[in-house]
Amino acid sequence: MRRIVLILRIVLALTAFGLLPVLVVLGVPFPRVRRSLTRLGARMLLLAIGIDLTVLDARSERERSRTSGGALHVAGHISWTDVVVLTAVRPSTFVARADLVDWPVLGRLARAMKVVPIDRARLHQLPGVVEQVAERVRAGGSVVVFPEATTWCGRAYGSLRPALLQAAIDSETWVQPIRLRYLDRTGEQTTATCFVGDETIGASIGRIFRLRGLRAEVEFTAPEAPGSDRRDLARRCEVAIRRDDVYDPTVHEVVAEAERRPSAPTVAAA
Repeated sequence: MRRIVLILRIVLALTAFGLLPVLVVLGVPFPRVRRSLTRLGARMLLLAIGIDLTVLDARSERERSRTSGGALHVAGHISWTDVVVLTAVRPSTFVARADLVDWPVLGRLARAMKVVPIDRARLHQLPGVVEQVAERVRAGGSVVVFPEATTWCGRAYGSLRPALLQAAIDSETWVQPIRLRYLDRTGEQTTATCFVGDETIGASIGRIFRLRGLRAEVEFTAPEAPGSDRRDLARRCEVAIRRDDVYDPTVHEVVAEAERRPSAPTVAAA
């Protein structure tokens, strides 16, 4: 029975991967339709992967209104699943590593969602990326960035780099910090979904498919005003998304060493 269920989940995942770009394209003339279809496709994919979704939102109506239109969303980065989880909550544009569009499976989804590519090896292009993000936010779009610039395991984490947050300052847009965690069947935070070190995307997908009882928890904290100093903005966002996190230096040392390996693939971002 487990094998049958696994096969059915794989079929559903492949169907979702195939249909989601089509749904996005079909909804292009109608933004609300496009967002609804994209959210539906992402939730189908989460169901297939085996990840439940919980959204926590204690913001006031006034706080929600500050990011109801164009806004920059900031989150920590754990895995390739982060994009699927956040899309299932609110379809957005993502800033992602430039070669993501060339990946065999996720690349198709990335192209359909019109990601903003960034190449960390060519930092001279960074101002252009910041301007693209600012333009999309000014136009009323929602853009998600992962300022750690690489993935971490969830229990260890990196500092938020301030460069891309300049887009919020330039566009005078509020920033929405997002706390993202993955929990196991007992409700404890797990590192099972992390994508770090020299693991391949295929191995990561295979491992996650075999897990049971996973849940992604997405928490919207109070929005942060852009201000005029991107470093100060990065610090405020970091305080918001790291609230109650326990710093474990041992975990940090292990993950940092994995990230320093030349072959280590980093998933997205900026």
